[in-house]
Amino acid sequence: MVYLLFKYASISVAVLVGLYAGLLGLLTTSFFQAHVVYLHKIQMTWFKDLDVPEIFGFLHGQTTPFSIKSSTGGMLYAWHILPIELYRQHESALVAEPSGFALDITSRFAFKLLRDDPDARLIIHMHGAGGTVGSGYRVPNYRAVSAGQPKTIHVLTFDYRGFGRSLGTPSERGLCLDAIAVVDWATEVAGIPSSQILIFSQSIGTAVSLAVSEYFALQSPPKVFAGTILVAPFVDVATLVTTYRVAGSIPLLSPLARFPLLFNYLSTFIRDKWLSKDRIAQYIRANEANGEKYQLTLIHAEDDYDIPSHHTEVVFWHAINATLPRGITYDELEEVKYKSKRDLGAAGSVMEWRTKNGVIREEILKTGLHDVVMGYPVITMAVMRIFQAVDPSFN
Repeated sequence: MVYLLFKYASISVAVLVGLYAGLLGLLTTSFFQAHVVYLHKIQMTWFKDLDVPEIFGFLHGQTTPFSIKSSTGGMLYAWHILPIELYRQHESALVAEPSGFALDITSRFAFKLLRDDPDARLIIHMHGAGGTVGSGYRVPNYRAVSAGQPKTIHVLTFDYRGFGRSLGTPSERGLCLDAIAVVDWATEVAGIPSSQILIFSQSIGTAVSLAVSEYFALQSPPKVFAGTILVAPFVDVATLVTTYRVAGSIPLLSPLARFPLLFNYLSTFIRDKWLSKDRIAQYIRANEANGEKYQLTLIHAEDDYDIPSHHTEVVFWHAINATLPRGITYDELEEVKYKSKRDLGAAGSVMEWRTKNGVIREEILKTGLHDVVMGYPVITMAVMRIFQAVDPSFN
């Protein structure tokens, strides 16, 4: 009896090891990696028509679906969302217009309200892996980012290539090109100055936003936004896979982290590396060298079981390190944080690092998980704090 139990247990272990080895083999292929990293085929809005934003809780004509052309020729599906008070003021005209997908966004009254208002502010929203512009906690998030000024804060959200109705296959280069195209549309078609644009991002979107922020900061002349908010960022993909668990429970490569040689070998197969720690450092160095003003806010919940909050602490350190000629070690920064950060009790803690040109803020919340936090008041406060830092008269 004991022998049979041992035999069946051994067979079970062998099967599990074989399945895991097979998974590792699949993870070395670009096709499978793309599906694991981006989860772009998991839409979560299969039975809802994105061209009818009203079914997601928006008012008639408040949200305009349209498309933006990427530099590689693909079409990116997007929503322009009006702030609620501005909608109230123009409700009759907006209700009178047809709703649904706009072949020409510039012909819509909602677009004109954005383009023709010199006081308009725009949130460019870069969402996380999986889903579409209408999935999960993203809709409450759109309301949270504009709640502080419901007359002037518009939201522009879009699906990267391969997500939802956006054409193409996701890749690091492709997503960066998509985000650059969206920024170009905002500044050139909608005519919004970069100083009145805030980049909001979450999860994989934080890697995209940092890549785009770095790209524009390195242009001549540089283009710097009002600020960037990163919710649940990660250090880089190699570090992420050592901690990431699918659905919070199924590890990917974390069991192999105990075997550095094997893990380092498998890491060479990672196609899209998303080196956020390096990009945030380069972005800050560029702004400091150019004397450009910048605002960065990093937000993470301690109970985030998708991306542990330690990632934000490391990214924050790389950002701070880039502001100092001689740098600062992680342990040295921890000592500074111990003395300087504000303990908010059950709300978490806040640490701000100020230079002559910029403000880098880290907010570690006690609760909020990976997605729920996006609808929290802390998001509204972060948006208003950045816009008011750029323009104190913005209320």
